[in-house]
Formats: sequence, structure tokens, C-alpha cells
Amino acid sequence: CPSKIQNLMLKSLMVAKAKEELEQEMVEKEEQKANYLEEKAPPIQTGSMSLAELKTLCEELHAKIDVVDEERYDIEAKVMHNTREIKDLNIKVLDLRGKFKRPNLRRVRVSADAILRSLLGSKHKVSLDLRANLKSVKKEDTEKEKTVEVSDWRKNVEAMSGMEGRKKMFDAAKGPNQ
Repeated sequence: CPSKIQNLMLKSLMVAKAKEELEQEMVEKEEQKANYLEEKAPPIQTGSMSLAELKTLCEELHAKIDVVDEERYDIEAKVMHNTREIKDLNIKVLDLRGKFKRPNLRRVRVSADAILRSLLGSKHKVSLDLRANLKSVKKEDTEKEKTVEVSDWRKNVEAMSGMEGRKKMFDAAKGPNQ
């Protein structure tokens, strides 16, 4: 089918385009990362520094690292606490679902009057008797229809066989008017 081939071509082109865009996005992220690091952490010129200046620089860097580590630890602790809380709440929800089972519903027969009373309130005065409006069928009519002449089918087949029988059928189909 040409449509299947076209669909496959279209899918392969879409995959190729997505791959190109993903590679481009990765390159852009690397460039953004390099720019950010150049901006926030410029290269340090340690060649012209004395030993005392190097020590103070190291101490400052260690102090900054300690501050960042403390923030990272606090954030991790909050995340762990929230995940534990979410798990506990999920367990509670599952427990509550299991605790309250829905009862089996039973069919209740309600009359039309009761339905109208519940919908319209006690002001409704019209009684709706649906059975009174139904068409009544007399049993005598159905019994008459059932009593059809039952005759010997073999006689009927013998009478209709041959050309004479076909002529009788043809004449019967035309009707008595002709």
C-alpha cells in the first residue's frame, strides 16, 4: 500500500528531525553551561600569589563549598521528608478504600405515581395509570387466527404438480377480476 510506505517515510523523517534537534539542544546546553561557569567562576590567576594569599583563597573557597553543601543537605532532607509523607498518605488512601466497601444495590420497584410524587412533591394531583392506556387484546381474536385450515399437504402437492398446477397457481395470482 502506498499509504503505509508514505507513513513509514514520514515517521523516519520525523525521527531524523527529532534527532537533529536533540543534538542541537545538547550543544546549546553545553554552551550555556560553559558561559555560566565563565561568568560565575572566572579562572583564578595563582601564579603571582604568595603562599599566604593562596591559603586565604583556599579558606574562602572551602567556606563557600560548606555553605553550598549545607543548602544541598537541607534540600535533600526536605525532599526525603516530602516523599515519605506522600507514601504515608497513599497508604492511608488505600486503607480507606479497602475499609468502606460499597453495598450491593437492589432493584426497587417504584410506581409512576411515586416517581411523580418524588419529582414534583406533594402538590401533584394527576394520577398516572399507565396500564389503563394500554391497548387491550381480546383472546378470541388470537384464537381465531390460530385456527387455520389444516389439510393433507400431499393432496395439495399432487394437485399442483404438472402444467395444470402451474396454471392454477398463475390464475390464483391474477385474481378473480380477470
